[in-house]
Formats: sequence, C-alpha cells, structure tokens
Amino acid sequence: MPAYTIDDFSRMIDHTNLHADASADDMKKLCDEAKQYHFKMVAINQVQSKLCSALLKGTDIDTGAAISFPLGQTSIESKEFDTQDAIKNGANEIDYVINITELKNGNYDYIKDEMTRIVAICRQAGVPCKVIFENCYLTTDETKKVAEIAKAVRPDFIKTATGFGTGGATVADVKLMKSVVGDTVKVKAAGGIRNSDDFLAMIQAGADRIGCSAGIKIIEALKERFRVDQIDHIEIDRPYPKITQ
Repeated sequence: MPAYTIDDFSRMIDHTNLHADASADDMKKLCDEAKQYHFKMVAINQVQSKLCSALLKGTDIDTGAAISFPLGQTSIESKEFDTQDAIKNGANEIDYVINITELKNGNYDYIKDEMTRIVAICRQAGVPCKVIFENCYLTTDETKKVAEIAKAVRPDFIKTATGFGTGGATVADVKLMKSVVGDTVKVKAAGGIRNSDDFLAMIQAGADRIGCSAGIKIIEALKERFRVDQIDHIEIDRPYPKITQ
C-alpha cells in the first residue's frame, strides 16, 4: 500500500482562494501559507496569475489559474484565450470548467473539442491541465461520458467540482470517475473538503490532488494524529497505484 508522510499529504493540496473579493493582501497570505505548509499549488482566479506567480517565484509551488470559473459558460475561443493569457502571466497549472449547457444538450463532440483544444495549449506550454466536471449538475451517465472523453483526450486531471455549485466532492464521485479513467488520468477532489477524515477518504477513493481552503486545518489535524499515534506515515489502500506527481 502507498505510504504517505505529512509532506506527501501537503503536496496533494491545492490551497484555494477563489472569492470575488480576494485582495492582493489575501493573495500574499495565501502564497505565504502555501510556502509554510509546502502545498502543491495555490488555486486562484485567472486575474491573480501574475501576482501569485511573482509571490511564489523561486519555490516549487505552482500557480493554478481557474478558467471560465465557476460556470463554464464561455466559448471555446474565450477559454483558449484565457488559458493562454493565464500562462503568459505566470500560471503553470490550469483548471477549466466544461460547458455544462453543451453537455446537457448531449453535444459530446463539443465537450471533446473543447477539452482537446485546451489540453493542447497546456501541453505545448508544459502546463498541467485539469478538467472540472461540476458533478452536482450531472447525472451518473453524464459523468461517465465526460470521463470517457477525458480518458481519450488525456488531460492531467479530471476534477469533481468548483466548490461554487450546489454540491462539492463526494467519495462516490471520485470512485466513479476513477473507475472510468483508471491510471490514465488523475482525479482531483474539490468542494467541501474541510477535515482530515474527508481528506483521507478522497485519497482512498482514488484522488491524487485535493482542492480546498481548509488545507492548514487538515494538515494540522494530521500532524496531531501522527504525534499521538507516534507514526511518520499513513498507509492507504487505494483502488489504483499512486501516480507520481
């Protein structure tokens, strides 16, 4: 079974502030916290890409720009421009929201074209791409279908939710998504993950990245668990092998 240290857990967290009223001071705080806890990424709105990439310069912490967030209701061309603009301004990870309306219309060719074009931009730039499903609005069959498209297109991650919809990540969603893509695409769980038990449950279900604003609380709780149990790692039985980040 894969064994996880505190740092391994920290490096699975995308430390998040996507609020509309987030100030420059809020971004500095977010980045300082990411440095302190050695999180993998800060998840921010696209417009904050330049500031956060500057604040994180010289570290191994990524700047993750959210594209067409949180609704996904912009054209493919708009998403392409925003992706390119974010990368130009220092973003080195991209999380974009699918066009849920086109999915509901049964236009799977559109979803595949959108995914293919955005993934291509990220591939050319050497930047990981995460595809946000927003499962709270999808049927099980729709989630499966988008996961099947992702398995063919091969973005780096498929992601459960924005955290701004009617529901967030569930263990059932992570298991479902992972059951379709297997080890060809990683899964990011995001939305409503606020404690260490939920965090560990998402990893056990197959998630390799966790997006949350409660990362500090979660890591501190895990540190206390390690201290009380006098351990330096936790083994987690997962349905698929751990994928090296």
